[in-house]
Amino acid sequence: MAKITTEKILSEKAKQDALVVIETVYIKEKKWIQSSKEEILKEIVCDNTFSWFLTRVNDKPAGVLRLFYDPPLEMPKDFEVTLNSEIDLKKLSENARFVEIGRFMILPKYRRNVLVALRLMREAIKEVVERDYTHFITDVFEGEPNSPFHFHTKILGFEVIGKHLHGELNCSLTRIILTLDILKAYKRIKEKRNKIYRLLSDDVRELLEKKLRSKKLPAL
Repeated sequence: MAKITTEKILSEKAKQDALVVIETVYIKEKKWIQSSKEEILKEIVCDNTFSWFLTRVNDKPAGVLRLFYDPPLEMPKDFEVTLNSEIDLKKLSENARFVEIGRFMILPKYRRNVLVALRLMREAIKEVVERDYTHFITDVFEGEPNSPFHFHTKILGFEVIGKHLHGELNCSLTRIILTLDILKAYKRIKEKRNKIYRLLSDDVRELLEKKLRSKKLPAL
């Protein structure tokens, strides 16, 4: 059985391994960015605003995920954003604390192994919940062959709140905006008591239960 490990990217070795994943997926395969090695390494910073995570399979780099805390919910006008009619950004910002999931990528040979993505998500959820944030927000490309749309919506419970035509990455596809209420998602997967529930809530289950008991679920 393959050994899968995940860590927050703090060491130089972890940064270099993350660079392998980013160069393979975002530069060579997708051509979404054109950054140099030096620029990418400068971007991989873990502080109060950003956290980066790396998953390895049998000690080889396999996947990367970035968290961006308190991202601006109002996007630039040139992104051409269209939100669902029931979505109120002001209400969202008042009732929730958001973390953006970005740079979520898995090397091609590991994409069939859902555990790689789940381990990255577990580490992300653990840090976000411990820092008392309540929601994730992310974009996925509409019609992109390796889009995590199904994984996000069917397995994790992300909800579509809108779309936008342009963004940071060099891609002509429409971006679908997704959000996840973490406690609502935890309550949903808890009812199933399946492998996904155990994998995602491991190490953070007690804290999630405490939050469920003490807080009303934030409403979108």
